[in-house]
Amino acid sequence: MSDALYHEALMALAKDPAHAAPLGPADGVTVDNPLCGDRVTLAGRIADGKFVDIRHKVRGCALCQAAAAALARALEGRPVAALAAAESDLETALAGGAPPAPWAAFGPVARHKSRFDCVRLPFSAVKRLVSGT
Repeated sequence: MSDALYHEALMALAKDPAHAAPLGPADGVTVDNPLCGDRVTLAGRIADGKFVDIRHKVRGCALCQAAAAALARALEGRPVAALAAAESDLETALAGGAPPAPWAAFGPVARHKSRFDCVRLPFSAVKRLVSGT
């Protein structure tokens, strides 16, 4: 894994179109990071305790885009409880540990604490989706 913040694996996640989708203003939940201007809109359903059809639209940096893509890919079809495991894996990366893929791609962010909110923002959106707020 590269030590560069914007390395190849992270940029591949940021460009992953699998769960990126145009969403209308009334679709899903939207969270903002007022410090950097990142905005994540996330839509999806929860059925039988599992995430179904997760879609996101990100206006923001490559870190936020990559985190949204990784999170959507990690959660779709999985139980709601998988959110806690994904968040734990990301936090391991941000602490300089060695989490499993795709969270390992966020390892270089550990040296840039000012960018932590960028990669955590999609988690805030999913938590709002789960809570219905």
